[in-house]
Amino acid sequence: MRSIWKGALTFGLVNVPVKVYSATEDHDVSLHQVHNADGGRIRYQRICEIDGEVVPYQDIDKAYDDGEQTVVLTKDDLASLPSERSREIEVVEFVPSDQVDLLTLDKAYYLEPDSSSPKAYVLLRKTLEQTDRTAIVRFSLRQKTRLAALRVRGDVLVLQTLLWADEVRAAAFPALDESVRISAKELEMSASLVDSFSKDFDPEEFTDEYQAELRTLIDAKLEQGDALDTDATFGKKEEEDGGEVIDLMEALRASVERSRAARADKTEGAPKKKAPAKKKTSKAS
Repeated sequence: MRSIWKGALTFGLVNVPVKVYSATEDHDVSLHQVHNADGGRIRYQRICEIDGEVVPYQDIDKAYDDGEQTVVLTKDDLASLPSERSREIEVVEFVPSDQVDLLTLDKAYYLEPDSSSPKAYVLLRKTLEQTDRTAIVRFSLRQKTRLAALRVRGDVLVLQTLLWADEVRAAAFPALDESVRISAKELEMSASLVDSFSKDFDPEEFTDEYQAELRTLIDAKLEQGDALDTDATFGKKEEEDGGEVIDLMEALRASVERSRAARADKTEGAPKKKAPAKKKTSKAS
């Protein structure tokens, strides 16, 4: 892993030097665009509309246009902004962890202690754990001021950027304003369905099926070329019943029964655990 940023976490007069690393990575199959007629690679170029020349990326500046005037902002102009020069991740408040809306969570980063003694880093980590609080921090990265949640994951501090409040759209749907009557029996059956699907979450059990199928498709085309029969590769897709469910209770009941049957099949297929051997007890003479 390579750090993408170095700075210091600050809360009060406490200063915690840290290195910042991307906590996630993209494993999607990389694809590029081609012309469907001859397979030629499609490429995009940055062309100046005045002289028609292709402009190297290092020669490109940014500009703001208000409709009447244009202001060009050079790289030095942007680098001169005080917030861009700052290397501080400032803790602005500590909040109950359940108050951080999951909808606002964005990119995640790991923080590594970057000093000869990690004592201040460990102290902050343990404090967050014991108080069940999340630190709300503010910092600048890549020409953007960012708000973030600082929390603990295992033994490491994780910085997760947050969307600003005005970036989250309101859910304004007329259907949500309609009065809907839910019977006690429907609620009970729905809870039973939830119970039949309940278990501890293990992310290792899930895979990206689309990416796996895409790799299978690529391997098959490499082997068979355009003569590939996708139905033979993936199996013919069966037509699924669509449309809105009319009898909600019947759908819930059938779903519960199917879920229970599937769970029973898994239990029967699992290897049975041997009962522990009983200890022999000697009779007293």
